[in-house]
Amino acid sequence: MTSLLPDADWRHRPGLDALLRALGAEQGLARFVGGAVRDGLLGLPVNDLDIATVLEPQSVIDRLRTAGIKAVPTGIDHGTITAVINGWPVEITTLRRDVSTDGRRATIAYTDDWREDAARRDFTINALYADPLTHAITDFFGGVADLRAHRVRFIGEASARIAEDHLRILRYFRFLARFGHDEPDVEAYAACRDAANSLMALSRERIADELLKLLALPGPLASLRLMVDGGILLPVLPEVDHDGLARLSMLVEREAASGIAPAALRRLAALLPPDPRAADQVGARLKLSNKARKRLTAALEGAATGAPPRALAFRIGVEGAIDRILIDPSAPLDGLKMLADWVPPRLPLGGGALIARGLQPGPDVAKALAEVQDIWVAEDFPDAARVSEIADQTVSKFQRARQ
Repeated sequence: MTSLLPDADWRHRPGLDALLRALGAEQGLARFVGGAVRDGLLGLPVNDLDIATVLEPQSVIDRLRTAGIKAVPTGIDHGTITAVINGWPVEITTLRRDVSTDGRRATIAYTDDWREDAARRDFTINALYADPLTHAITDFFGGVADLRAHRVRFIGEASARIAEDHLRILRYFRFLARFGHDEPDVEAYAACRDAANSLMALSRERIADELLKLLALPGPLASLRLMVDGGILLPVLPEVDHDGLARLSMLVEREAASGIAPAALRRLAALLPPDPRAADQVGARLKLSNKARKRLTAALEGAATGAPPRALAFRIGVEGAIDRILIDPSAPLDGLKMLADWVPPRLPLGGGALIARGLQPGPDVAKALAEVQDIWVAEDFPDAARVSEIADQTVSKFQRARQ
């Protein structure tokens, strides 16, 4: 029985019908493919749309331009053109077959054989095509059945697919966490373990991207446990061990209990040893941005129980305070309520106001201002009238010390 792609809002986006006409979908020249078909069958939201076509890239560009559709050659060397319809990017890729691969990149040739194109993809659930007009699913490798059974299987031999692109090791565990029942395919798991050292050949940016995508999922723990048990991450992230899994498990429970959305960097911090220097080294190794590295280390620079939640947030930012509270199992979750929609205020007083009160210009001004701020923070940010009283008291204190 032929499966059909269910109707959904994404299929009625403005400009999509015109794009499909330009690509000759009515003549069978273009089909939806990959994640949109997979997620569409599951009734999940579809944001990223990919279309496969027998048309070669230059023909795609010519057809789009004739139809008045913006065409961007984002990956033309690999057959991919991005069409932009009403601000929505749609990737259009010519059917391909691999000529040679080295585990990081492939040399490809174009083809007009849909099965040949499907055979070069990673998992059966990603090798699904849908006719935009009849909605019929083309499934060469049992992907629909696997999707229904929550199975994640490589197409053909797992070891061969991994040899074509080593990143598929990490993708396997991410897809297992998202679509599987946490029970790995025996052949796939063995192939991933055997090829774990090949991850060292990948760029650290690609590794970081896959790891953070996995950590952002609602339930990454079972897949991560399989990875730790199988030594999958050992070649590239030896810091991740069973102790880290225990910390992450606690964090996931605390996120759920507090209703705070998962954050991949927060979860990575929990997964690493509780040492900000080690976290910074990992961040550098993974080529994370400076902002991401700062968040990673800030989450591990101290416990969350040494200061009231708002005082902590004033010092390190609301995001950082939330991270620390959630990661620290001894920190009460009630403190998070104090940070909901809270924006740290600015001290409503400057050094000039202290000088106007009689404090002599010089180093004492900065010291006195810091003391005023400390009292203001400790009193949970009282209003300007109270700050004025604190300033008077502080200036008097410094003046007496000078006498």
